[in-house]
Amino acid sequence: MHKVLLAVDGSSISDEAARWVSTLPHRNHWDLTILSVVQRPLVHDDDPLLNVYEKACDQDRKDAVAHYDKISTLFDGTSVSVRHRIESGSPNETIVDTAKAMAADLIVVGAKGRSQISRMLLGSVSDHVATHAHCSVLVVRSAGRHEYEEGFRVCLAFGVDAPAQAALREMTEIAWRSDTVFHVLSIASYLHDFFGVLPEDSQIVRQYHENLSQAHDQLLTVSSQTQTHLIENEHVGEGIVTFAERNAIDMVVVGEKSRSGVSRFLLGSTSRYVLRHAECSVWIARNHQVREDEPLLEKSPTILA
Repeated sequence: MHKVLLAVDGSSISDEAARWVSTLPHRNHWDLTILSVVQRPLVHDDDPLLNVYEKACDQDRKDAVAHYDKISTLFDGTSVSVRHRIESGSPNETIVDTAKAMAADLIVVGAKGRSQISRMLLGSVSDHVATHAHCSVLVVRSAGRHEYEEGFRVCLAFGVDAPAQAALREMTEIAWRSDTVFHVLSIASYLHDFFGVLPEDSQIVRQYHENLSQAHDQLLTVSSQTQTHLIENEHVGEGIVTFAERNAIDMVVVGEKSRSGVSRFLLGSTSRYVLRHAECSVWIARNHQVREDEPLLEKSPTILA
């Protein structure tokens, strides 16, 4: 990961997102583009308020520069090259299009805290970017992250499918601090048969633990504090969110397949559920799609996490 796009709008949550980026460790040099989007209303040249709109846009640009000057100091003395980019248009499409044009590896956006009602609504910038971006996306929420001097508490939602493998690979490429704690989590949506709970030594349960063990060993290359968990929940996304809340997780990592133009608008995926319901930050990993000729961990058809 070398090219990062940080979208800011002058709000406190975009400041929070900038602080997250400044504390993320990395092995190689980063090219960081800080993007400000000025929304210019579509008006006719003969609109009597045209002059007012133009002055407002000019002021927005000045505010964007001032905000950039403030947050760019977070990267002083780091191996990060920082530049500012101001674009006009809708934030939703502009962020996605800019990231694609610059071949970004990661987009970072802030998301406001959501109530039980508003978190079910569509249309937020973070939701749009996470859904339509070609690359990985980190949606930052302030909940769950209080002291930046402390290590990250990361929950990697893990299964044997290609997106989960891609997420695991992406996490192993980051030079996490030694005090980072990884929780590798698999959700079994059904571990019961018609006669009760399956015994711990059943083939299904052993396969879960074997896959978790392999993921654990891979993560040990970047974090000595790695734990594995197998829990049961009828809804995979709900199981991930509940685990994150109970364990004070700072960031949940979920893998996601590349999407076609039509499937981008379909709801119900685990990543979309986690994004909408988790109180902490969410990293949607897309950068490494396992090729068909690459072996996955040994599969069991009953593993649904």
